[in-house]
Amino acid sequence: MTAARRPADELIVAGCGTVVPEGDRAASSYWVSMGRARILFDCGPGAVQALARLELPWGGLTDLVLSHFHADHVGALPGLFFAFRYGLEEPRLRPLTVWGPAGTRRFLERLAGAYGDFVLDPGFPVRVEDVTPGEPRTLDAGPLLEAHKTPHTEESVAWRLDGAGTGFGYSGDTGPSTELGPFMRGVGALVCECSLDDAHASDNHLSPSRVAAVASAARPRLLVLTHVYPHFRKACDVPRLVAQAGYSGDTCLAKEGLRVALTNR
Repeated sequence: MTAARRPADELIVAGCGTVVPEGDRAASSYWVSMGRARILFDCGPGAVQALARLELPWGGLTDLVLSHFHADHVGALPGLFFAFRYGLEEPRLRPLTVWGPAGTRRFLERLAGAYGDFVLDPGFPVRVEDVTPGEPRTLDAGPLLEAHKTPHTEESVAWRLDGAGTGFGYSGDTGPSTELGPFMRGVGALVCECSLDDAHASDNHLSPSRVAAVASAARPRLLVLTHVYPHFRKACDVPRLVAQAGYSGDTCLAKEGLRVALTNR
């Protein structure tokens, strides 16, 4: 399916896995089209191949948004920039903006030191923006991007993206937060991690009851559960557990190729 046939504003799941390798899913990676913007949220291992399988126009990305620097969320970045440099039929000239939490520029500079200058110089301008939570930024293509600090790593953030009558929220990896739900209130789709069951959840990840609390405050049009560890996902009906924990809204499990129109309520 060509990009021209897709709705103007939508989410396409490219990767929804965890640090555990699985043959049917790449790690965290979410493609969002909003107006003229083509944005990739995180770029975990396997994401570049998933973008190709889904026939997404990865060479035309306008923005790359990072939630934190764990390998299952950024492990495919060197491959993506290597493909930008050598894998396009026609050289790209348009700039790419990389948005991330504090330390993003330093992180990319270290990647360039390890892999090569193509990480920051793939043949076109790469602008790197360290974003302060609570300070919305406007993308060149129009949507408004805002970060929210999350309890996972020192730098980790969740993201909200808003356009004209449309919105997208991405929790990244996060522990319990009473502020995350209000931050995401009213988005068309909320991609929210639900790593483990309530009995085994750690302080830096969410479980069904914790997700239910976030979603009940956010009230998205659709809650998309992601980053679910395979042993949990295979043993339980995770959306049902979220519902039993008190959230009555529409909920689904993420899978590669899932497409969601981003129309707000």
